[in-house]
Amino acid sequence: MNTFAFKPKLVSTLRNYNKKTFMADLMAGVIVGIVALPLAIAFAIASGVSPEKGIITAVVAGFLVSVFGGSRVQIGGPTGAFIIIIYGIIQQYGIQGLTIATLMAGVFLVLFGVLRLGTIIKYIPYPIVVGFTSGIAVTIFTTQIKDLFGLQMDAVPSDFVEKWIAYFHDFGTVDVWTTIVGIVSVLIIAVTPKFSKKIPGSLIAIIVMTVAALLLKNFAGVTSIETIGDRFSISSALPEAQMPPLSWEVIKSLVPPALTIAILGAIESLLSATVADGVIGHHHDSNTELVGQGIANLVSPLFGGIPATGAIARTMTNINNGGRTPVAGIVHAAVLLLIFLFLMPLAQYIPMACLAGVLVVVSYGMCGWRSFVMLMKNPKSDVTVLLITFFLTIIFDLTVAIEVGLIIACLLFMRRMAETTDVKAILDEIDPEEDTDVKLENNEHLTIPKGVEVYEINGPYFFGAGNRFEEVMASFGSRPKVRIIRMRKVPFVDSTGIHNLTNLCVMSKREGIEIVLSGVNPKVHGVLQHAGFYDIVGEENICSHINLALARARQLVG
Repeated sequence: MNTFAFKPKLVSTLRNYNKKTFMADLMAGVIVGIVALPLAIAFAIASGVSPEKGIITAVVAGFLVSVFGGSRVQIGGPTGAFIIIIYGIIQQYGIQGLTIATLMAGVFLVLFGVLRLGTIIKYIPYPIVVGFTSGIAVTIFTTQIKDLFGLQMDAVPSDFVEKWIAYFHDFGTVDVWTTIVGIVSVLIIAVTPKFSKKIPGSLIAIIVMTVAALLLKNFAGVTSIETIGDRFSISSALPEAQMPPLSWEVIKSLVPPALTIAILGAIESLLSATVADGVIGHHHDSNTELVGQGIANLVSPLFGGIPATGAIARTMTNINNGGRTPVAGIVHAAVLLLIFLFLMPLAQYIPMACLAGVLVVVSYGMCGWRSFVMLMKNPKSDVTVLLITFFLTIIFDLTVAIEVGLIIACLLFMRRMAETTDVKAILDEIDPEEDTDVKLENNEHLTIPKGVEVYEINGPYFFGAGNRFEEVMASFGSRPKVRIIRMRKVPFVDSTGIHNLTNLCVMSKREGIEIVLSGVNPKVHGVLQHAGFYDIVGEENICSHINLALARARQLVG
């Protein structure tokens, strides 16, 4: 068995590093840092924490993901997918609970990598990924309605349905100026890519709308536009590392949300790295990437950060602007650190409606409505998983959605696997043209003696198909002297399959019926032998092909 090898991409890419590559990474890193700024602030505020915590996360996690990760171009930081999880944890356990849950998620991510689960996590069913991603997008959009329209509400309910009821109830309190700021912000972000590919529309919207809000306040007397400074006190001081107090009771209660953070972080980071591979023509190391993400989530919360993962939009921005090594990610973190130290106080003038506009555009990009519509045309089982995951995400929470979605997907997978396993009875004779293990000259047909029944298992004999054999035999209702079981097309057998075969042998012996196995492959043979199955059926009744099995049956019948 291969052991885990920790190989950060930074080490291998620096071996042949040169000035030309550095200049490309430097330019990409600066641009990505600017792109990440408004998103980090918006994600932090939407998650229920102060804006500087988003930038701290982008700095610390972004730096560590680039240094220790398994992708050349991955950009780490806070993402929209975590907003709902973070907000829910803070509501239930407080900021300290979020810190502990993030630390635990970091440990889980490191374990995922060390246990080499990176390749497995990438195969989580697509309907689940689309279902919870679309659900998160709808939930993010829902949380921004109050700030987008400046609704005068004392408290926004946490429940999805109750939120919309409250919005409709208080929609008469819409502030016109706030609504204009929010809608114009969305329009600027949507239109900017048509004129500029380098400068992000979210940054332009924040600058334009912040200046507009200040002019309206100072020269037109408009004071109803709420800003970040009206809601938060912003600090640009570097935080000191602090370890939260830990107790076994708190750790036990935070296992489900911590696992959700870890699984979602793993899915999103590996999905981002896989998309990046297709563009740059290199392959990432999934397990090293998970360890890098784990390290980032272990360190970031110590400085007040929130959960982080690989961000697809920022990673693609990095690639499109020439970034080809982890140095670009390190530069991006350095740019954000400089902005944090010298420009953070200016963030207090940013309108909340503008940030709501940024998140509305983010939620639209996340919703993947085209993928959702396409999946609705797929088999009913996939549609079921998609809709259940989607509605559980918006009505309950992401933890429940992922757990239930995975369980349903696993059950459907087991059913499909069971359907691929076929058990059939061969009644009269065996055609050598159809059965490759038959050894006869002149293509003669092999006749089955009287008092002998031949059954063939075609496919894996596991717990999902364990009872199929009994159902087929029960349909005949006969009591032969010998039953031959052909297993040449059985690639593996599990404990349930062994248990069913053992029961079949024991019950058959009680009725005076002998069991003969034919064509068992070496892998299945080893499993049956190790389980002690051959002690029951007898070594002499294990035959390499059907000719020998029928010859043995004739002896037993005679």
